[in-house]
Amino acid sequence: MRNDPDVHHRQSIRLRGYDYAREGAYFMTLCVQGRQCLFGEVAGGEMALNESGGMIEAWWRKIPEKFGDAGLDEYVLMPNHFHGIIRLVGADPCVRPGFPDPCVRPGFPDPGIDKQGAHAGAGAHMGEGAHMGAPLQTIVQWFKTMTTNAYIRGVNRHGWPPFPGRLWQRNYYERIIRSDDELARARRYIEENPVQWRLDAENPANIP
Repeated sequence: MRNDPDVHHRQSIRLRGYDYAREGAYFMTLCVQGRQCLFGEVAGGEMALNESGGMIEAWWRKIPEKFGDAGLDEYVLMPNHFHGIIRLVGADPCVRPGFPDPCVRPGFPDPGIDKQGAHAGAGAHMGEGAHMGAPLQTIVQWFKTMTTNAYIRGVNRHGWPPFPGRLWQRNYYERIIRSDDELARARRYIEENPVQWRLDAENPANIP
C-alpha cells in the first residue's frame, strides 16, 4: 500500500518537552501538499522561480518585519518544498544536548525525525535562555497562512495552477540546530539542494 504523506505525518512531530519559544536556531522544511511542483523548476542545477515562487520568497523575507525577534539565515525554495533556517535572535545555537538519530536521510542535515515524521528522542535542555517572543510554530503558521492566501489570489487573478485542499502539508519538519558545525552543515545542504534535485526524495520523478 502506497504511503500517503499527509496522513503519514498527521501525528504530532514536535519534540515533547521542548519549549519552542526559547532562543535558538532551527532548520525547517515545508512541503507542498501532494508534492505538486508549483513554484518553478530546476535547470542546470539552479532553481528558477516562477511568479508564485517569487511570492513565497517575498513572504519569507517579511518574517522579521512581523516578528522582530526572528532572524533569517540560509534558505532555498524548491519546486515543491522549502528549506530555511530561522533564528530566534540572541541565541546560543547549542540549545539541545545531542542524541543518536535512528533515521538520517542521505544528504539531509541530521533532521532529528524518525520514519514516522516524529522527532526522534525525548527531553530537552530547559535551562537558561528563555525566549519571550513568538514561538516557532506561530511563525511557521503565519508564513503558511500568508502564502496560502496569496497563492489563492494568484489562482483567481493570474491563473496559477490550483491546489486541492491545502497548499502546504499539515505538518512540517524542524531540527533544532545545536552547534556551529551543525549550522554549517544545514547551510551547505540548503545551498546544494538545487544541484541534488535529480536525487531528491521530494522530486515527483523519484516517486514509484
